[in-house]
Amino acid sequence: MKQTGSVQQNLRHSEIGISDEKAVDMLKMMLLARRFDERGQLLQRAGKVNFHISGITQEPSQVAMTFAMDRERDWFLPYYRDYGVVLSLGMTVKDLMLSVFAKAEDPNSAGRQMPGHFGSKKLRIVTGSSPVTTQVPHATGFALAAKMRGEPSVAIVSFGEGSSNQGDFHEGCNFAGVQKLPVIFICENNQYAISVPLEKQTRGRICDRALGYGFPGIRVDGNDPLEVYRVVKEARDRAVAGEGPTLIEIMTYRVTAHSTSDNDLAYRTKEEVDLHKGKDSLPVYKQYLVDAGLWDDEKEAALLAEHRKMIDEATEYGENAPFQSIEDAFRYVYAEQDGEGR
Repeated sequence: MKQTGSVQQNLRHSEIGISDEKAVDMLKMMLLARRFDERGQLLQRAGKVNFHISGITQEPSQVAMTFAMDRERDWFLPYYRDYGVVLSLGMTVKDLMLSVFAKAEDPNSAGRQMPGHFGSKKLRIVTGSSPVTTQVPHATGFALAAKMRGEPSVAIVSFGEGSSNQGDFHEGCNFAGVQKLPVIFICENNQYAISVPLEKQTRGRICDRALGYGFPGIRVDGNDPLEVYRVVKEARDRAVAGEGPTLIEIMTYRVTAHSTSDNDLAYRTKEEVDLHKGKDSLPVYKQYLVDAGLWDDEKEAALLAEHRKMIDEATEYGENAPFQSIEDAFRYVYAEQDGEGR
């Protein structure tokens, strides 16, 4: 057992089928998601964008769970903090910046939705709607289609712990359990549903709810990305083998406010937040790769320069790109009428 920082690294990547190259690629995506997120917050504070939702400290588990999937076959239904997911799937920083600035070239919604409503047919990312948790029954629909077609694909859907109290969550889990569908439900439990702490919204462990629907529920430490990878990979193998769904509760923590419109110190203390910042698994995973001889200061400096250039260019492009025109603002919102006004 390797003790690094405040988190124990129980697994080695080679033990769970991760190559050295893949282990390093995971770190690169974690760092890119973190740096994009930090830039988004700076842009909002500078008054250049209206709104930003942060997922800082959740990126390692997001990247790990995505790398455990088959990105050529599976369907991904992320929630609004999942920068680590969508970047790992191939969405670019430029794509995300166009969304942040709500510009017409935004590939997610052409600037029509708030940032965080990711969508890409090419990358198999299914866009979510504004009502919380609606992506859960959508995921069961994709899983049902895969089962009916006999395709070896799995739907993976993520959401916060507050979503687990919504009807859509229970309906999706119930249907998936009855139909034994190839779907993985990921609860990124960051312990706060906006301003409501976990102990005031939920009794017991969220993962245990799976028992009522007839499939396994697992809780995993989100500060250990290799363990997250292992658990998600096993869940995918079960799904492809026809053994049905899995509910995975990833225990993490939201160190930033719910969004840039939220004052989180109104409902929690700075000391609590600082405690969890000290458990950030990104530097722990990075040190693990250093100890394995796969990462060093020179590689870190080169990657930092590459990321800075990429984010600077994407920021400049997004800021100067045109907004949606009035003529096109309602395109795809209403059905086109035929010549007779129907």
